[in-house]
Amino acid sequence: MTDTPAPRHAQIDWDELGRPHSRQYDDIYFSKDQSLAETTHVFIEQNDLRQRFSALAAGECLVIGETGFGTGLNFLCAWQLFEHCAAPGARLHFISAEKFPLTRDDLTRALALWPDLAPQGTTLLEQYVAVHQGYQPFLFDNGRVSLTLMIGDAREQFEKLDGHIDAWFLDGFAPAKNPDMWTPELFAQLARLSRPGTTLGTFTSTGWVRRALIAVGFSMKRIPGIGKKWEILRGLFNAAPEQQPLPAVAPWYRRPPLASGPRHALVIGAGLAGCASAASLAARGWQVSLLERHAQAASEASGNPQGVLYLKLSAHGTLLSQLIVSGFGHTRRLLQRLQRGSDWDDCGVLQLAFDAKEDQRQAQLAGAFSEELVQRLDRQQAETVAGVPLPSGGLFYPEGGWVHPPALCHWQAGQANVRLLTHHDVLQLRRVDGQWQALDGERMLAEAPVVVLAGAADIRRFEGCAGLPLKRIRGQITRLPVTTASQALHTVVCADGYVAPPRHGEHTLGASFDFHATDLTPTAEEHRSNLDLLREISTDLAERLDIDHLDPRHLQGRAAFRCTSPDYLPLVGPVADAARFAEVYAALAKNARQVPDEACPWLEGLYVNSGHGSRGLITAPLCGELVAAWINGDALPVPREIAEACHPNRFMLRELKRGKA
Repeated sequence: MTDTPAPRHAQIDWDELGRPHSRQYDDIYFSKDQSLAETTHVFIEQNDLRQRFSALAAGECLVIGETGFGTGLNFLCAWQLFEHCAAPGARLHFISAEKFPLTRDDLTRALALWPDLAPQGTTLLEQYVAVHQGYQPFLFDNGRVSLTLMIGDAREQFEKLDGHIDAWFLDGFAPAKNPDMWTPELFAQLARLSRPGTTLGTFTSTGWVRRALIAVGFSMKRIPGIGKKWEILRGLFNAAPEQQPLPAVAPWYRRPPLASGPRHALVIGAGLAGCASAASLAARGWQVSLLERHAQAASEASGNPQGVLYLKLSAHGTLLSQLIVSGFGHTRRLLQRLQRGSDWDDCGVLQLAFDAKEDQRQAQLAGAFSEELVQRLDRQQAETVAGVPLPSGGLFYPEGGWVHPPALCHWQAGQANVRLLTHHDVLQLRRVDGQWQALDGERMLAEAPVVVLAGAADIRRFEGCAGLPLKRIRGQITRLPVTTASQALHTVVCADGYVAPPRHGEHTLGASFDFHATDLTPTAEEHRSNLDLLREISTDLAERLDIDHLDPRHLQGRAAFRCTSPDYLPLVGPVADAARFAEVYAALAKNARQVPDEACPWLEGLYVNSGHGSRGLITAPLCGELVAAWINGDALPVPREIAEACHPNRFMLRELKRGKA
């Protein structure tokens, strides 16, 4: 989501035998006769994957990087071999770039060519939804196998990656057909992400490709090919040449040391952020104690009957917009595991253009994103989609919809390796002998080397987070009984508020915003305000629900606190000691441009995942993956610049540079 045109799908022609051919590159996706054999020989064997998968111990992960995802053939072959060879508890992370992703229909048609890969291919297709620009994470086999599909130019996407690669699949269309990919700039990124012992396989034996890879630190060897391919290349990374210095990462954004001792973590708060963090850590083999002060998970802001997958985007490709698009895709893929109609529904979300300024904003958005993500509808089209008369047209997000947040939370909290401890109200944290101890006074509730604070604004009750600038916003929703006439509503409709199609005999209507209220008892005044929001959305629907005859004093609903930050980005990552941070980097108050090299004074083992505001359904699950990657030392599931934009240290850094600390 940059200033470049919205991404396009692969343009494919199919030959007489049903095999795909790229119109964009005038090249085939794979060998006509020996596609599986070629993948095995070029990528599996040259990277010694059978032996390396077999040698993985529980808790270890092998990371494969690929420069062209295409039909997913190489990924599926690696996944199948991993399932056959790897021990339980070992993991595979496959990171692949693709400039022109296949449509779901084209991918279905391509994968049908390989019945031997049907178990993996079918699973991939089940999750192949909401695949848009940027980093798109996929989780398979309860997270044991993960795919980060980076939609965009390979060099640009790998430039943004923070992580290490163990084996490279240097794939893509032939250098003569796609010279923009086979460049020294891309090879420099391969070197940056490699470490001594990283291997490489590629189908091309072109001399200048071999020499360019040698120039960045790979030793290269020609290997006999198969079929009509006489030679291929095999590589081993030794070390990056000194003339290619790695890009500097500011010390306050560098990775803290990994926790030593048992892989056990505490997660405090079992809402969307906490349950996501727990599930993501558990998938990496961590034993997680999920502490919740109430009787069950999702008892506060995550407990509403229907939340909306609403994408509030910017046409300017902001980091927040990039996070939202990636998070939306990740959440949509997670929801495939839940019960459609009861736990969630992809009924679409319609954002009305309620005035001229909003209409202009929507026109810009529609031009900045693909039609698969967002469509601009006139009033008649909007009414057809919604099923009820409306005051205007608007933007339609066809892959959006509503979610029952507790269903997602309970599914995540129910993952293997997660132990949900209810009625555990953590009032204090203390660090003793390398362990974080959670206490409710004098009684210790649990301890572990690592703790993730995911209790919204209440994380400020703990000393290490007291200075984080989080704001609480009270919101109240109203539950309206469905009527025979109101069942015509087919999609979520939003203006200043939202109304959702019925779930279990009720519509959810909301939600109010109050920065000052501290009482969570639902009020008739805010029910009345929500009914006014409904009238603005559709007077016809208001009549169908007969709201003029409803007494706000007797309506059902619930109120909860959202939690947001000043820049509307969440806070996700490791936490530093605020006082020592100000001392170590005091020079920034005099010269904000310098980058001192002193190590950041981390609060060892302390992490946060908070500040998701009204976007928790979209950002919290992806940020669970992000915080788990920080803790486990994995490749980050978002570009480095987004991880830094969400980093808790950003606020202390800004204060120092402004001379206010």
